[in-house]
Amino acid sequence: MASFNGLGMHMGNLAILSDAESRSISAENPTGEKGKGAMATPDPAKSPARKLGRGWKVAPYVVIEPGEVKVLADIAGAGAIAQIWMTPTGPWRSSIMRIYWDGSPEPSVECPVGDFFACGWNRYAQVSSLAVCVNPGSAFNCYWEMPFRKRCLITMTNTADTAMILFYQINYVLTEVASDAAYFHAQFRRVNPLPYKEVYTILDGVTGSGQYVGTYMAWGVHNSGWWGEGEIKFFIDGDAEFPTICGTGTEDYFCGSYNFDVGKDNGGYREFTTPYAGLPQVIRPDGLYASQQRFGMYRWHIADPIRFKRDLRVTIQALGWMGDPRKGAEFLPLQDDIASVAFWYQTLPSAKFPPLPSPDYLRIV
Repeated sequence: MASFNGLGMHMGNLAILSDAESRSISAENPTGEKGKGAMATPDPAKSPARKLGRGWKVAPYVVIEPGEVKVLADIAGAGAIAQIWMTPTGPWRSSIMRIYWDGSPEPSVECPVGDFFACGWNRYAQVSSLAVCVNPGSAFNCYWEMPFRKRCLITMTNTADTAMILFYQINYVLTEVASDAAYFHAQFRRVNPLPYKEVYTILDGVTGSGQYVGTYMAWGVHNSGWWGEGEIKFFIDGDAEFPTICGTGTEDYFCGSYNFDVGKDNGGYREFTTPYAGLPQVIRPDGLYASQQRFGMYRWHIADPIRFKRDLRVTIQALGWMGDPRKGAEFLPLQDDIASVAFWYQTLPSAKFPPLPSPDYLRIV
């Protein structure tokens, strides 16, 4: 009998045998059961497969009506989500994905679908990272490993006024899960505008043991000038006024430098996407109605997870310049439109999330 449980896959263990069982949920096999895919019968009047019959792409997507909560996956037993692919239509901030582990009444993941996949501005941007890939034309992919021991429930809620079409596939394995494997979490927040001289909270109220593994931010700038001087801070295991980990600037935390600026002659801000960090999206003003500059950034702590034993709080400052920084300028606290997703693993039970903002508050204009 193989002793490898089939989780933690990488190039170095692809040849190792395992008793893990591969499964996949999609509209063509909504339960993921063995031998139950492609069983739908085509509508004899409307289906493009009406002359071909069963097995010929009869049910490749689902329609989620306004206000509907659609169950995408309900998996019993022990195993792990290995990969999620989907391509939702409609406004991405209006599609809320939730994941519940082991029968918990509270979600461990609650996030607008675009922000979860590092595309928070309802506009495509290429993302090429280890944890998340966004590919043409609107293909969302994530590779966060998400273990569970009893049950995994994934839902999508459509808060828009129109129906959405969702093509999706959730690949997972049924297998034993190690006793020290923690549960995946993702929490969305947005403040618009950030009150003057307040720090932005990325994550708070986390209790238990675990590790912080990533940040995505959709940052809309309301001022002229450079906006990314703010420090990120990680308050770990009882830290009060002063954090254990303090960054040196926003672009520094996202693994860039000097304003992400390669010079006006070279286009100014330079988008980039790498395995662990990126600025994949810069939305530039058009000089008319699209007047605000907007950014999308991610930082995955895959090689350097931030571990905590009791509690964790994460904040970042919104900080720019008043005057020319080369001539004795002062820092300027900003009042920007900031949204974020925090990604972490921890033991259960986890603390209840703050209420998600209303659909109107989430809307991007």
